[in-house]
Order: sequence, then structure tokens, then C-alpha cells
Amino acid sequence: MRVLRAQFALSCSCLFCYALFSSELHTNCALEINRCLKQPLREAGKTQHNYSVDLRSDTVTLPTGEMLDAIKRAKLGDDVYGEDPTVKKLEEMAAERTGKEAALLVASGTMANLVSLMSNARRGELVFLESESHMYWYEAGSVSAVAGLLPWPLKTETGAFNPEDLENAIRPRNIHFPEPSLICVENTHNRHGGTVITPKQLNAISAVAQAHGLRVYLDGARLFNAAVALKINPKELTKHVDNLMFCLSKGLSCPVGSLVVGTQDFIDKARRIRKLLGGGMRQAGVIAAPGIVALETMVNRLEEDHRNARLLAAGIAKIEGLRVDTERVQTNIVMVDTSGLGASEATFVSSLREAGVLVSAMGKNQARLVTHRGIEKEDIEKAVPVIAKVAKRLLRRG
Repeated sequence: MRVLRAQFALSCSCLFCYALFSSELHTNCALEINRCLKQPLREAGKTQHNYSVDLRSDTVTLPTGEMLDAIKRAKLGDDVYGEDPTVKKLEEMAAERTGKEAALLVASGTMANLVSLMSNARRGELVFLESESHMYWYEAGSVSAVAGLLPWPLKTETGAFNPEDLENAIRPRNIHFPEPSLICVENTHNRHGGTVITPKQLNAISAVAQAHGLRVYLDGARLFNAAVALKINPKELTKHVDNLMFCLSKGLSCPVGSLVVGTQDFIDKARRIRKLLGGGMRQAGVIAAPGIVALETMVNRLEEDHRNARLLAAGIAKIEGLRVDTERVQTNIVMVDTSGLGASEATFVSSLREAGVLVSAMGKNQARLVTHRGIEKEDIEKAVPVIAKVAKRLLRRG
């Protein structure tokens, strides 16, 4: 996988060189990209160590041949000047798909969340986060360290705020208390196992927010997984929030990039904050081009990932020492309770690695497995017996 990513990066570098140097170099660039395009799809999800099945994350997906071809053909300009036509097209598509006025391309999901937090709230204000949310766990404390906000975590059962709990957490206005300004929702919810927050639940959260003059922000890194799982238009989820982000580089298989989406005024502010954070990009059409392909061709295929996740969960649920709540396997994430093995989750993960299956540790007695493009039904059928064999060995040892 690292080799392929290096080849992809080299191809992009060639494009920049073409703009700076000669048509002869562009010819060489095209040949290099074409060589990358010939890499077999089955390499997606594998590493240079030849692990047979990589279930760590949907971020290991590689761009499709159509995406690499789109990079080669992309019309470019300086995006900081607002002159990259490919970026403009992607941003217009993102706004249209989510029912909002405007959008902004940023480098990553973490940057998208940080830009959005700083665009929604002022330093010293309070933001409500789910206690297991990605922004609270995995973004280097940027909500406080950079945005200067006070995170107020609330526990939930499946990732969706209970409106009554949310209501009770909002304290009266008082000079002794930080001013609340924002409610953040994650859909789908990573640490709760890819659970989906429904339009009905989002509407109830929005009602609480409106009653108290707060905004609602959606961390929709896997927004399209939620929409596909519910078989609804993404707009049915986004109409209940003021603004949001979604990732291109997870299940949609792009190499990089996320979109911030909201009103025109919000995006104008976000654009300035992106610059403040060092996120202004020049010929960013090479990033936007695969994003256009993703929105046009990759959303519906997420259902395949969901089917494979259910197949994987059903197989693991039959393995002694492991436990899966199959009701929570709603999208492409499977959370596995390893407490019955008598071994730590770290031992379980490392033992699987040695056997050729990659998964992620997610805390005490918890492992996460994620299906994605490049993982087929036969990969699941190959992985389950390996997992069973490792579990049996650890049980004996315990």
C-alpha cells in the first residue's frame, strides 16, 4: 500500500512539474500515471508486508483508476485566488448534495472539524460533544488547544444525544458559567460501531438547540454511510443541522480531502480560518478531481461494505471468547468485545497481525474491524477462520 501511495504521490508531483517545466516532462508524467493505473484493484487494503486482509480502517482505501485519470485531466488554477475550476465544481457538488448554500475543500477531516468549530463558536464558549466522539478522542485536543473552546462531553447509549439529557446539560445563563454555543453530532458514530443517527433523532436535537439559541454541527465523516444505510437522501440528515463536514478519504476512496458545508456566510468565515490554520491550497484541483468522481460513482457502492460488515459480524459472533452486538452493525464498522479471551485487546490485535489480518485496538477489551472498497466477500470468508484460530489459541493460553 505504501508503495502505491508513493507512486500516486509521484504522479501528482509530475503534474505540478508539468505546469512549471515542459511538455516532454508531461509526457513522462502521463506514462507514470498510466503505470499506476495498471496496478490491480486487489492491492487496495493490503500493505507492503503482504497482509492478506486489512480491516483497520476505511482510510486505507486507494483511489480508483478513474480517480487517477481525473487527476491527470483536471483543469487547475490557484484556489487561494478562487481560480481552480475543479475545486469550484467539487464544492458546488458538495453543497448541492447536502442541501446547503456553499462548501469549502480542506485537507482532512480533523481540519474540517477544527475550521468548523472556530467558525461556529468564539474562544471561551462551551460546545457539547458526545463523550466517545472523534473530536473529543482523536483530534489532539484541538477543540481547546487551538479553538479555545470548552468541550462538554455527554454520555449516550449509541452515539445519539437523548434530548432530555441534552436539555438538562444546558445551564441557565450566568456570569459564572461559560456561554454555550454549539452542539456537535457525529454520524455515523465511530466508537459506537458505525451507528446511525436518524433524521428523527437529529430533529429532536435540533429542537433543543433552537430553544436555547444554539447551533448544531454535524461531523459527517461517514455521512454517506448513514444515508445509504437508511436508504435516504443525505439532505434528510443534513437539513436538521446548521453546518457540517464529510470526508472523501474514507469509504469514498479518495486519497485526501474533506468538505465543510453550510451557509455562504459560514463558508466565507471558514475560508479565512482555513488560511489562518495554514490550509490554503494552490492547484488543489488534483485533490478535488477524485472527489468529483467519488460523489458521482462511489456512494451507492457503500452498501457492499455494509453487507460485508454484517457477514463479518455474523462470523465473529460464532467464535468462542469474542462478542459482537450485531444490532449495532448498521454500516461498515464491527466492534468486537475481546474480554472473553482472557487476553488483552493488544494481544488479540498483535496475534491477528502475525496471522495476516489487520484490525485496530479501540480501548480495553475492544477491537474495531472496518470493511471498505478492496475488501470483498471472499476476504471476509478468509478472515473469519483466521480470527477463530487466533481466538482459540488465546483461549487455550488463558
